[in-house]
Amino acid sequence: MVSSPHEAMHRIFQEYPELFTRVSEVLGISLPPPTSITVLPTDLTEARPVERRVDTLLRFDTEEDGSFLLAVEAQGKKDVTKPASWAYYLSYLHTKYRLPPLLLVVCQDRATAEWAARPVHIGPAQWAALTLRPLVVGPHNMPVITSTAEARKDLALTTLAAIAHAGDPDLDAILKAVSGALRDVPQELSYPLAELIAQGLGSRPAAQLWRHLMAVDLSFFTSPIAEEVRDEGRAEGRAEGRATGVAESILLLLAQRGVEVPDETRARITGCDDLDVLHRWLLRAPTATSAEGIFAEE
Repeated sequence: MVSSPHEAMHRIFQEYPELFTRVSEVLGISLPPPTSITVLPTDLTEARPVERRVDTLLRFDTEEDGSFLLAVEAQGKKDVTKPASWAYYLSYLHTKYRLPPLLLVVCQDRATAEWAARPVHIGPAQWAALTLRPLVVGPHNMPVITSTAEARKDLALTTLAAIAHAGDPDLDAILKAVSGALRDVPQELSYPLAELIAQGLGSRPAAQLWRHLMAVDLSFFTSPIAEEVRDEGRAEGRAEGRATGVAESILLLLAQRGVEVPDETRARITGCDDLDVLHRWLLRAPTATSAEGIFAEE
């Protein structure tokens, strides 16, 4: 099953193909500026029943050096079978389109990125017939953008950098910078970028922070995730209100019966947010001989 981070790591190039121009500069690769970019079908299946799909495939046309293909692969972990698949993709694309292909691998951890970046020689040790040399994006070479002003300069690159740094300790600062930058741009641009980051974070702890930033700092969003967080917040508020009401009822019952409630016990009652527990205490309050008696069976 394809994960959300996997989708985000390559889909951003489908949504913002021109991003590769900036990425190539970050990677130190000198490529001519494209005059046009075309998103191509990703199906590399042969006539025989073996299905092969690259994650994202783009065609770049330039004035100076003609055209080339960019295959983007999202890689979440080391996989010894991948280099052979990548070599096949490049060979197949070169045969099908008669254009020079490039492979860009996007990773979210340094170890996987370093593994993916190693040249793979295919052929006898004495003379490799082919050498696979992917370009690799990961936390080791993507900028750590923690300034809102810096994030505004290139929102697509900032989004890719946030996805690549999904496991970094500085991620909270990165996400706050991105949310600040997205606040100032039209929703038709901010919405897909914010959703890509949400996908890229997957189930990591920082995903919850981003959900709340979307719902609070980016309160204008009407995205499913933002609405879900707001619904959660409203539900939590209603639950807190019910808990407060039950706690007050317990204290009122005890007071009506003349039962003294020590400060420590009062704090325990009012500080409890578990409705099931509070309801048990409420049922015991009419017959408890002391305030602590409502906790007798806990």
